[in-house]
Amino acid sequence: MDFLYTLITPELLLLACAALTAGTVRGFAGFGTALIYLPIAGTVLDPVAAVVTLAIMDLLGPLPALRRAAPDTHRGDLTRLVVGTLVALPLGLAALFVLDPNVFRSIVSCVSLTMVCLLMLGWRYSGTLRPAAVFGTGVAAGFLGGIAGIPGPPVIFAYMASPHPARVIRANTTFYLFFYDCAALAMLLIAGRLAPELVITGFLLAVPNMVGNLLGTALFIPAYERLYRGVAYGLILVAALVGLPVWGTGH
Repeated sequence: MDFLYTLITPELLLLACAALTAGTVRGFAGFGTALIYLPIAGTVLDPVAAVVTLAIMDLLGPLPALRRAAPDTHRGDLTRLVVGTLVALPLGLAALFVLDPNVFRSIVSCVSLTMVCLLMLGWRYSGTLRPAAVFGTGVAAGFLGGIAGIPGPPVIFAYMASPHPARVIRANTTFYLFFYDCAALAMLLIAGRLAPELVITGFLLAVPNMVGNLLGTALFIPAYERLYRGVAYGLILVAALVGLPVWGTGH
């Protein structure tokens, strides 16, 4: 599909709806942006375009939260995660560049389905989160972020075994995803994959995504946290199923 065509057809509206929904879920559940956006985006965009637009869109959303989260970060863990990601991210991106769109959609949907199933079943990582394990988590997240644009699952599951308070885990996750977006965009730029149309579309999608973040935050009521998580799991499940290539290709 000619990418410019998405700028003047209902396909852009589909991407905007996905960005809005993903942002809303992120606002009330604290996760889910890539898990909802990428399966949908993969039906109308090629793999690189889907990852680029997500990285640009998601880069702007957490900016207001970074300053508030900064005092709570555990710099040692964050550094290990980022270094591990920088080691593996180029390998993941190299695989992304040659990946068949249907294989990309399968990977993204399967990762999303696996994560939501594990969360619904209450699976928890029970190992000890030593410095080497944190670095290894960064490596896994970097490769997965490169090949599928979803670096979050390894970090989320690893931190379930962390002794850090919830505010530290949330701060580290927020900063880690921000650094991942910066690193991914820098490497994509070096590789010559940041086409102007992709950058423009990413910034356009940042608007509904930020609106969704604000809406989700406003809707969140702590007493109903389990309900919100259930809604998030359901939306991720639907997005993952819609993204499966068995329904045909859209580009």
